[in-house]
Amino acid sequence: MMRFISSLAPLLLLSACAVPVGPVEVSRFHVADASPLGHGTIAVVPGPGMDGSSLELQSYQIAVEAQLAALGYTAAPPDSADQIAAIRLVRTALTESRSPVGVSLGASGSNYGSGAGVGISIPIRTGSSQSTATDLIVVIRERAGGKALWEGRASFTVSSASPLAQTQLAAPKLAQALFSGFPGRSGETVRVP
Repeated sequence: MMRFISSLAPLLLLSACAVPVGPVEVSRFHVADASPLGHGTIAVVPGPGMDGSSLELQSYQIAVEAQLAALGYTAAPPDSADQIAAIRLVRTALTESRSPVGVSLGASGSNYGSGAGVGISIPIRTGSSQSTATDLIVVIRERAGGKALWEGRASFTVSSASPLAQTQLAAPKLAQALFSGFPGRSGETVRVP
């Protein structure tokens, strides 16, 4: 019995360390006539309240520009583009407290109502976990008149230790998910792997 428990302990510890990365949640809205979307010239600019000199935001701008070019848009300066794509980035550090988690193994025997039992508890982890929630929001407007044509939000939460918590991996993943199936069904929230 003890040999079984000692061979099980490393597997339990490894499974506690694995952090799966879930899909990106994407919500999109657009005008009824989506024919102006996906072609013409477009400028990607920082959204309201965003610092355009931020290297992190610039990484997301580059990722969004690449996706828009793949859809058929041509990049242009903001003063001459047909449409303007304003991007916002929201990153939030989350802390989740955890109680100790234990695994118990037991054995018992019985002889017409009498019994004996043995139990062992192995704590797996304690403390708190750090996660990073990232939201990429893009609003595409007509340059002349400022009418909103399309708005989308891509969100995911990963462990702060995950490679996807880093901008160089998160930016292309969120941008690709956001524009997957562009323009998408208005008002629908989907999960993109």
